[in-house]
This record gives sequence, structure tokens and C-alpha cells, in this order.
Amino acid sequence: MAVKAALLSVSDKTGIVDLAKGLAKMGVTLYSTGGTARAIREAGLDVVDVSDITGFPECLDGRVKTLHPKVHGALLYMRDNEEHRRQKEELDIPDIDMVVVNLYPFRETIAKPDCTLEDAIENIDIGGPTMLRSAAKNWPFVTVVVDPGDYRKVLDEMRQNGGDTVKETRFLLATKVFAHTCSYDTAIANYLEGRQGDGKMPSTLRIEASKALSLRYGENPHQQAAFYALPGAKEPGATTARQLSGKELSFNNIIDLHAAIEIVKEIERPTCAVIKHTNPCGAAVAEVLSAAFENAYAGDPVSAFGSIVAFNREVDEDTAEKMTEGEKFVEAVIAPAFSGKAFSILTTKPKWGKNVRLMETGPLGVRDGSEVDMKRVTGGILVQERDLGFPEFDQLKVVTEAKPSEKQMEDLKFAWVICKHVKSNTILLAKDGMVVGVGAGQMSRVDSSIIAARKAGERSMGAVLASDAFFPFPDAVEAAAEAGVAAMIQPGGAKRDEDVIAACNKLGIPMVFTGRRHFKH
Repeated sequence: MAVKAALLSVSDKTGIVDLAKGLAKMGVTLYSTGGTARAIREAGLDVVDVSDITGFPECLDGRVKTLHPKVHGALLYMRDNEEHRRQKEELDIPDIDMVVVNLYPFRETIAKPDCTLEDAIENIDIGGPTMLRSAAKNWPFVTVVVDPGDYRKVLDEMRQNGGDTVKETRFLLATKVFAHTCSYDTAIANYLEGRQGDGKMPSTLRIEASKALSLRYGENPHQQAAFYALPGAKEPGATTARQLSGKELSFNNIIDLHAAIEIVKEIERPTCAVIKHTNPCGAAVAEVLSAAFENAYAGDPVSAFGSIVAFNREVDEDTAEKMTEGEKFVEAVIAPAFSGKAFSILTTKPKWGKNVRLMETGPLGVRDGSEVDMKRVTGGILVQERDLGFPEFDQLKVVTEAKPSEKQMEDLKFAWVICKHVKSNTILLAKDGMVVGVGAGQMSRVDSSIIAARKAGERSMGAVLASDAFFPFPDAVEAAAEAGVAAMIQPGGAKRDEDVIAACNKLGIPMVFTGRRHFKH
């Protein structure tokens, strides 16, 4: 049956007048409320106020407009049910075959820095979600539209089908409605729980995300995959970055892009990080970005082939030239911006061209401490605060007789920052603002030390060492000393701390305790 009457009541009025005009041309009676009715009338169209249906005026500052049996009876009565039709006629319930509603801007309201609880409460829509749910429940007979992006599709379909929509479309639109109202209620519940300010994890974890990308496959070709973005994501990073060029992103690309950009966010000086399988195989700081790249790539050039590279500055011409020299090749580059000349170089050089993905984040800015870390296990989710910042730098403790030089302390802090982003157990060697060796993800800290020293080779002489957690025994210290390590930084807190400190004193190696560990599993 053709749509005879439609109720239009929207907060976002984008496209609503054009929709109303299209419906009116097909002879559809238009019902509306408040500002929507005013916009339709100003366009020269006839519109009937919902209060004319209900016989009851809008009241309580517009809080009550459509909450009435005649409105919801019109939406919920089943057209093929004889008893429903009888009651409809007896109660003088009108026909409403289409509902077009979008909701008060709750998320936009709470995103404002000066939003008060009262502001948020007033932007909790009641009548809108209720109408949407009523219409969506009765989808076999009622067309319900919540997304302005669907207006044209609905009009085109009605023109092709004698003024009606097809059943499959009504079902898809109803499905979209329930997803939308679920998202809306999730935002409200999360906001109100967050206002309690007790610092505790929520009693119920509500996760709502929208598909941002369909991926060819997951970690392996036999696994289906997609990338979802959380609503309101605002911190510059892998989720919010804009792809400027290159092949489509893969599942593993996105994970590594995230790992890479999170490292360079930690440091103010020009910084480059080179990531392979979520671990930094190289990282460096320097006075200019091109030097930071060269040193980061040189940290482990074998592993760096086919890596992900991140910068905390705009990529300039000189850096782009250095990146494309010789046989260097990376899968993707993520940075706040790319200069015009750098972009030209990176998109035209052989092997790079259209293949290498260039991701632009915009200014890196402030970290979002309101976000949480989540890790999935079968049947459950682990949630924790993000591991942000290094407050321990204000209270580092030198625990050995030997004291690190100013230059060593600078390298120790750098090594500690990068170490945080390596899979545990972690041992990282750095020298002159450059990572020279990494032992990542080993079951034994001694093995991590051996691997880091082997990666560093002769560069371990005079390097500093960072360990993401305490040394349980002196053996890792002794192994590092054999490789020529000159100073160490670690959290401390082991039962045998005194033995470890004694070993350092015997070897003349300065050791700094941070009092805080940075495990990454």
C-alpha cells in the first residue's frame, strides 16, 4: 500500500525540506511538530500539527509532543489484523505510514567543554526514540527513517513502486533504527556513569562502534576482518588518520600504525619510530626529522624493510628523500602532515608510488586520558586505564655508587620511553638518542638482554639499557655489562634488588630506579 501520511520531526534538518517536497508531490499528508513544522511551512508546503491529531497541545517546554495513544496507535496497529483495524476506527486513530525522526544532539552537547549536567539532561530525547521504536517494531507496515542519508533512496523507491517502499527496505531501515537508539542510550548511560567520578571501572561495559573499513582479511588470509571506530574518537592516531595515498590498509597495517604513532606522541623533539610486528625495531630523536629517520632506520635495517614508520612532525622534502634512497621500503608512513614536495617524492619514487600508504593525523596534540585500553580474551574483555605519561621522571632514583652523566641520563630517559612500547619481557639498548638493540617478548629477561646485545653488536659499547620490569637476578646485568652497557634504568622492586645493585657497583655501572614498570602484553 502506498504511503498516505508521514510524521516528520527532526533535530538535524539537513534535507528535510526536500524530503517533504518529494512526499507532498506524491500526495502524502505531512504531520509534524515544532521547528520541523515551521521549516516545512516556510517552504510553502501544507503540514498538519501533531497536536491536531492528539487534541492535546505541546507542553512542558516541548518535553511532551508526540507521547500520545493516537500517535503510537497509528504507528503500531497491524494493518492485516482485523481486530487492530476495528480498534483503530473505534478510537479514531489516523494512518501514519512513515516516520522520519532524528534525535536531540546528545553526543554533540556533552562534547562541548562548558556542558553542564542540566544541558545534557535537556538533550536526552524521549519522544523521538519512542516513535522510532514503535515504527521500527511495525516495520512490515511502516517505513521509518532515522538517517538523512536515506531520504533520497526512500523517495526514489516510492516513485518506482507506486508511492510505497519495499518490504526489504523497511526491514533494513528498522534495523538501522534499533542500532541508532541503542547507540543513543549507550552514550547517555556512559555519560551519566562517568559523572559519578569515583574513578572506578563501570559496572557494565558498553561498547558501540561503527564500521570504518572492510578489510580483505585479518591477521591471516583465512580470517575475515573489519575495522571499527568508536564514536567521538578525537585523539589523533590510527583511527582518525586520513589516508592520502597508497594501497588499502590491512588488519596488520592498522595495528602497526597504532603502535608507531603512539611512540612518537611521547616525545617533543623531532622523532621517528620504525615498527615491525608492533615492536619498534628502531627509534631515534634528533635536531632535524631527516636525521631522526636515518638513525631510526639504521637501528635494525634488516627488520626495517617493509616496516611502518611514524613521525611527530610534518614530513619534509629532505626526510622524504632520505626515506626513498637506495633499497629502503616501508609499508606505510604516519605523520601529522606531509609537505607538498615530500608528498610528491613519496608518491612517485619507484617501489613507493601508489603502494606505500601515507596517513595524515593532523597535529598530535593532547592525549585523551578518558579512553581505556581493552584486550579481548575468549568470553571476556580486560579493561584498564591507558598507560600515559612518565610522572616517574620527576622522582628517578640513582641507586648505585656510580652516577650517570647528564648525557647518559638523557639517553636513559629516551630508552625508557621507547621501552614502554616493546612487548615484555623487554630489554632495550640506546645510544646518542638512537635505539641500537631490542630484545622483545622473551620469556626470560636474560634472553632479552642477549638478543638486544646481539642486535646492537659493537654499538652496545657505551650504550644505556632500559628494562620494562625489575631484574629478578644479577645475571641479566652481568650479561649486559659483558656487552659494554654503560648505564641502566629499571623499575626496581625485586626481592633481590640489593644483589642487582651490588653487581652494578662491582661493575661500576650506574643504575636508575623509576619506581614504575611498563609491561606490555
